[in-house]
Amino acid sequence: MSNAERDPAEIECESGAPTGEVLAPREVPLGGPRAMHVRRTLPQRQRTLIGAWCFVDHYGPDDVGETGGMVVAPHPHIGLQTVSWLFEGAVTHRDSDGNHASVVPGELNLMTAGRGISHSEVSTPDTETLHGAQLWVALPADRRDVDPDFAHYAPPELGEPGWAAKVFLGSLFGSESPVATATPLLGAELRLDEGYVLDIPVEHHFEHGVLVDQGVVTVGDVEGTPGDLVYVPPGPVRLTVSAQEREARVLLLGGPPFGEQIVMWWNFVGRDHDEIAQARADWQAQIADGIQADGRFGVVADEPLAPIPAPALPNATLRSRG
Repeated sequence: MSNAERDPAEIECESGAPTGEVLAPREVPLGGPRAMHVRRTLPQRQRTLIGAWCFVDHYGPDDVGETGGMVVAPHPHIGLQTVSWLFEGAVTHRDSDGNHASVVPGELNLMTAGRGISHSEVSTPDTETLHGAQLWVALPADRRDVDPDFAHYAPPELGEPGWAAKVFLGSLFGSESPVATATPLLGAELRLDEGYVLDIPVEHHFEHGVLVDQGVVTVGDVEGTPGDLVYVPPGPVRLTVSAQEREARVLLLGGPPFGEQIVMWWNFVGRDHDEIAQARADWQAQIADGIQADGRFGVVADEPLAPIPAPALPNATLRSRG
């Protein structure tokens, strides 16, 4: 998914945050006045990374008849991976590496941008309600210029009376995703019955984020409501998540602290201002005539939507942080 803000701010990639912090979402429109809105919890000024996770958009349930659903035209990425996870509805993904895939509930689609890729995302004509999350992962310095790639995985559901889980990245509860990642990561959907308390074994060197989709949950002694992202720093070997008022659904994200300085602007993750400026210039050169010509970011085949122009760079130099 594109960061569709007209004037995207420079993201200050700071890593410090207090124990048990609740990151509240801010609402971001993906287009015009009738457009779909998302709730963004990463990045924020006080925290922009949880492990290598650097971007969390949560949306829906969205009435496609009211908003038109997801209509994101071809746009570029560098230096990151996109992770698409749906709870309801369906989205068609097309990218310049030749991948044409369906994003459906409970199945992972992971696109590696590496040195450069472009893609589009459009909800399917039969989708009435759209509900899910779009996540980004920053690639480390030694992997950020890899060739573009794409992976799909349908994780099995596991659990016991009172809870269920699907582990789409990393490993948890004995279930391991076969999808390779550039840094150690955890990504899982958890569902808990009302009142259930789930004790989760976790890697003590990971930091974690619990994105609340539905219900009210407590993570340890911190309460999260729908849309919140509850941050837990490294240290615990177990996390306790409990559903309070009703059945709850959350995404559990994790990874070791990223430990690198990055610049994050629009749809690019780089290491300095010049790298971001060059990526923007390369994209603009490809779409100078209003159509997507071949170049660094390739061409999204069979896509009738016109490519999205990059916004203007800020007047100040983009600074790396981490």
